[in-house]
Amino acid sequence: MDLIIKNLTKKYDKKVVLDNIDYTFSSGKIYGLLGRNGAGKTTFFNCINEDIPCDEGKFLLSSEYGENNLNSNDIGYVVSTPIVPEFLTGREFLKFFLDINKDKDLLSIDEYFKLVQIDEGDQDKLLRDYSHGMKNKMQILINIISNPKIILLDEPLTSLDIVVQDEMKKLLKTLKKDHIIILSTHILELALDLCDEIVLLNNKKLTEVEKNNLNTKKYKEKIIKELKEDTNV
Repeated sequence: MDLIIKNLTKKYDKKVVLDNIDYTFSSGKIYGLLGRNGAGKTTFFNCINEDIPCDEGKFLLSSEYGENNLNSNDIGYVVSTPIVPEFLTGREFLKFFLDINKDKDLLSIDEYFKLVQIDEGDQDKLLRDYSHGMKNKMQILINIISNPKIILLDEPLTSLDIVVQDEMKKLLKTLKKDHIIILSTHILELALDLCDEIVLLNNKKLTEVEKNNLNTKKYKEKIIKELKEDTNV
């Protein structure tokens, strides 16, 4: 399964943020979308998710059965600042998503909590009392339940402590087999640690980076230099 992006262009007034991008993402991998703050990573995700209109571009989902236009049911989007209904408990929130996805092959509520390591004492607390990391876990959990083909992760681990980061990395690695996962970050070491492939968003374009080369100091310095020269930020 592939996500095929053709001729993606996005402007804000006269400023071009994404310029005629062609790229293909494949299932079975975690892609690190690496770029500076302001390079257009969130804009890129918002265009794919149709939260904002692109000026030009086409998104296709390709499989053994052919190519089809991407639709909203194909996409799960985890934003950097978790958005959850804070008037619900964690258990009520999960039950709601299980009810609307009851046609799928699902686990029990307790099994889902165990999957993301949310303690029993926290499961019946209001979501407004959850930590940032716990809310992020819930965001990823509802995407596991709804099981979209594509999962977009916008800086999901940046503000988490080291223990929660490690838990989330392990979880994401278990999901990649049957999904296309694209994780945006401005942290090079995080991309190296978690991602199978790294894509640089620089000067309005996407460029694949040979990950093995990034393990050398010289090549890391080269990438950092390129990012510093990004005229789009």
